[in-house]
Amino acid sequence: MRKTFRDFSFASAAVLAAAAVAALVTPAGLDAQGPKIPRTPDGKPDFSGTFEWPKANGGPRCKCSATIFDPAKMSPLKPGGEPFFEPRTGDPAHDEPRAFCMPAGFPSGMLSANAVQMVQNKNYLVIVHEFQRMTRIIPMDGRAHREGLEPMFYGDPVGHWEGDTLVVDTTNFKRWSLDDYYYTDPTQYRMHSEALHTIEHIRWKDASTIDYELTIDDPKIFTAPWTEDFEMKARPDWDKIGLFEYVCEENNRCPGGQCKEK
Repeated sequence: MRKTFRDFSFASAAVLAAAAVAALVTPAGLDAQGPKIPRTPDGKPDFSGTFEWPKANGGPRCKCSATIFDPAKMSPLKPGGEPFFEPRTGDPAHDEPRAFCMPAGFPSGMLSANAVQMVQNKNYLVIVHEFQRMTRIIPMDGRAHREGLEPMFYGDPVGHWEGDTLVVDTTNFKRWSLDDYYYTDPTQYRMHSEALHTIEHIRWKDASTIDYELTIDDPKIFTAPWTEDFEMKARPDWDKIGLFEYVCEENNRCPGGQCKEK
């Protein structure tokens, strides 16, 4: 608790004013004024906790197990660019590679309707999605992307702070599915190319809601980057149970698309 002085000089008043500004972050880690958001001891927003998956603000609602992108928010396709839509072929390895325990990839895996847990310290934000136990380890010190890596399902993420917003920049993807829209329209199997570049803006909207913006930049497919905004609701009531284990290989009954009863 701040001391109270009966008499103080103008200089002392300035010191106290500066201290009052610093005290906007309380020992409990919450803002004393304005939106009450969790903060770390060094004053950065703290995203640690368990959340619902990102849910789109407006647009079509997917009735399947994953969120899909809003076609109205997508930039026009680039003439002559790499094909964005692939029809289903009947080959399960192509039509639903997750049936073979292949990764959903990013951003598709982040949108699946399962719990998401975040663990944050000064140097890293770790995002673990219950679906396929997707794990992303995001350095937050502003470092550059690594070089010489093979293309990856989840890319190479690096983060930096812009005020109270964490910006995550990810590159080095392999060509893979973009979302699950093909469950809505089998003729529109949306793919992204190996040139995919994603930018995530993660910020607290209030003490229980995260604003999650995802920008898709794929110059082989789209004429310009486009953004879709989501919300993630904090679920502290899920912390006690935690994430459930997801081991696809152990329970995969349909290798090669040939289902067998056990």
